[in-house]
Amino acid sequence: MEKKLRLHTPLDEAAIKELKLRDIVYLSGELYTMRDKAHQRMLDYLRAGKPLPVPIERGAVIYHCGPLVRNHEVIAAGPTTSARMETATPELIDALQIRAIIGKGGMGIATREAMCAHGCVYLAMTGGAAVLAATCIKDVISVYWTDLGMAEAVWHLHVDEFGPLVVGIDARGNSLYEDEGL
Repeated sequence: MEKKLRLHTPLDEAAIKELKLRDIVYLSGELYTMRDKAHQRMLDYLRAGKPLPVPIERGAVIYHCGPLVRNHEVIAAGPTTSARMETATPELIDALQIRAIIGKGGMGIATREAMCAHGCVYLAMTGGAAVLAATCIKDVISVYWTDLGMAEAVWHLHVDEFGPLVVGIDARGNSLYEDEGL
């Protein structure tokens, strides 16, 4: 039976490993938005051995999202298609010890393998719920790499009861998307 859980960041690996497919999660704490260009820039820093200007701590959550922000207030923050970040995500999970990825549409086998190896889950957010998601964002803590544009910048956000999120890939590699051909 699915559980409804309230989790706080940074996420604990043991708690993440307890999650099962279809569990419903509400997240409070901090998360970081990242899309294609931010993933690539983050990898460029990591591969060059440069310190990251984005303070991502062990147990962090990445949200595949390009928020609409006005006067430092998030107006809309719907998920973007996660499969676009497939080539970068396994390396980021490994290097940064990410515990959860939020997005839509699932991710592929390489990401599932990294999730199993490092205690990470994929949390699905309903597409089309951008305004609802924004109501759970309480504050913009900071923004990084604004030269990439609003949608591609990394937004460090404080959220409260962010969800509902559905465990779409658990830390054992089980996936609601495995029949989707990813």
